[in-house]
Amino acid sequence: MTQDSPLIIAGKTYKSRLILGTGKYKTLELMKQALIAADPAMVTVAVRRVDLADKSSLSFWKFLPEGLPILPNTAGCYTADDAIRTARLAREALNTSLVKVEVIGDPKTLYPDVQATLEATKILVKEGFTVLPYTSDDPIMARRLEEAGAATIMPLAAPIGSGQGILNPLPVQFILQQAKVPVIVDAGVGTASDAALAMELGVAGVLMNTAVAEAQDPAAMALAMKLAVEAGRLAYLAGRMTKKYSASASSPTAGIVSPVGR
Repeated sequence: MTQDSPLIIAGKTYKSRLILGTGKYKTLELMKQALIAADPAMVTVAVRRVDLADKSSLSFWKFLPEGLPILPNTAGCYTADDAIRTARLAREALNTSLVKVEVIGDPKTLYPDVQATLEATKILVKEGFTVLPYTSDDPIMARRLEEAGAATIMPLAAPIGSGQGILNPLPVQFILQQAKVPVIVDAGVGTASDAALAMELGVAGVLMNTAVAEAQDPAAMALAMKLAVEAGRLAYLAGRMTKKYSASASSPTAGIVSPVGR
C-alpha cells in the first residue's frame, strides 16, 4: 500500500487535508454537526463577521468542536490595509499567528485583488504571521506570493460560492510544478467529486465552505467531502492509468483457444 505523509504547513502537522469554513449555515448547530462529520485540519473564521468578545453559552465560539485549530481569515476586506488590520486583530483576540489573507478586488465575482494580497502578505510575514493567501490561479502571482514568504498558495478553482468545480486544472498544475510550499485549492468546490478531482491533481488540500453549508444535509456532505479528499489523495499517490485512444481488453487474449472448428 502506498504510504502518505501528513499535511505540514509552516512546520506544523495537521490530521486532515480538508479545511472547512463556518459561514452560511442555517444554524450554528448544523455548522457544528458538519464540523464534527468532516473532522477537518482546521476551520476558517471570518474575523469581521463574528463577535470576538462574545463568550456566552450561545456564542459562535461555543459551537466549534473543542481542540479544532482556527484559521482566521480577512474575508470582507477590499484593501491591503484592511486585511492587515484584521489579521492583527485576529492574532490579538485568538492568540494565533495563522491567517488566511483574502483581499477582494470585485464585489460581483469576488475575485481577489492579487496586488493587494501580495502587499498584505509581505507586511504580515515580516510581522511574524503564518500567511495562507487566497489568490487567483495565476502561476506568476503564485510564485511571487511564495517568494514573499507565504506558507501556502491557495488558488481558486472557480468563483467563491459558485460550486462550479475546477474550471481549469491546467493553471493549478503549473502552480504545483513550481511550488515549494503546500498548494491548497480554495473556492469553487461544489460536491465530493470536485474535491476528489482537486486532490487527484496533487494538491496538498482543499478548502471549502458553501458546498457543505448550502447542501440539503450539511453533515452528510461534510462526511462526503472528507472521504472524497482521502480518496482523491490516495488515487493521486497510486498513480492513475495512462489514458488511451482505443479499447484495451481487461482480460489477456494470449493463449485463448478459438472455439471455431471444434
